Amino acid sequence: MKKLLATSAVALTALSGAALADSHAVTACLITKTDTNPFFVKMKEGAEAKAAELGMTLKSFAGKVDGDHETQVAAIETCIADGAKGILLTASDTSSIVSSVQQARDAGLVVIALDTPLSPIDAADATFATDNFLAGELIGQWAAATLGDEAANAKIAMLDLGVSQPTVGVLRDQGFLQGFGIDLGDPNKWGDETDPRIVGNDVTAGNEEGGRKAMENLLAKDPEINVVYTINEPAAAGAYEALKAFGRENDVLIVSVDGGCPGVQNVKDGVIGATSQQYPLQMASKGVEAIAAWAKDGTKPAPTPGKDFFDTGVSLVTDKPAEGVESIDVAKGMELCWG
Repeated sequence: MKKLLATSAVALTALSGAALADSHAVTACLITKTDTNPFFVKMKEGAEAKAAELGMTLKSFAGKVDGDHETQVAAIETCIADGAKGILLTASDTSSIVSSVQQARDAGLVVIALDTPLSPIDAADATFATDNFLAGELIGQWAAATLGDEAANAKIAMLDLGVSQPTVGVLRDQGFLQGFGIDLGDPNKWGDETDPRIVGNDVTAGNEEGGRKAMENLLAKDPEINVVYTINEPAAAGAYEALKAFGRENDVLIVSVDGGCPGVQNVKDGVIGATSQQYPLQMASKGVEAIAAWAKDGTKPAPTPGKDFFDTGVSLVTDKPAEGVESIDVAKGMELCWG
């Protein structure tokens, strides 16, 4: 954690001393799913700070909404045409984007996936990400431990990301189910499980309005839902509003993933029971450093030992710790949060 805080501090300090890149500077591209989600806003800040520190030029692009695949394809084409040395990408459609990524790699760019692994993961040169399966597993373990014997009678709503099932959404969903003690079907997709405790899956587009609508849909299917898994904290906030409208806000356990400051505050306020915190500044700054290394001597980043990606860390945040599940409290989560 001390190392993480130091890395973040360096990145933020660099914002105030950014040097203008000269005509010979290395150009990098950052392509995120949106430019409104606080996670991607913080990722952009981290990338900009590190690029300024290293004297690089950073060009940023984003989809209009989560799931805007076409805009991301166009951004990759622009980066190739502009002579960029590398691309940092959080893909909306992790399978369909692969052909465009290959075009970039064929043109000599290094392509690094941030947060969301491509499908297959080796379609990118490297991936800097949270262990999203572990992030889901932690909140699943916490929910099951918190319910105790009543976990056997749970009625679970699964609020996922999108119908295209990007890898980040699949990993978190499947991690949660495994952590809760539910047998998986095909671990590479969600929605094929047969456990009767799962009321159903719906998609949120990772935003508050989507979370509210998805929660309403699943409550119509079973008004006795008592556990809600959400892909991220904006979706969790929307789910809470839907539950509140039904008078259920105090007797349903909501868990989520992200660790942004608004989400951690929602843990403190009792909106979310626990969330898994990830670290976008770490992803972005490490990604920019990797592009600089590639431009200098063709070096590609190595994955974390034993994994097929570079693991940027995850912590469970809750003020209601559960036996056997490692966590940090909200005060520590607020120290490390973003957005």
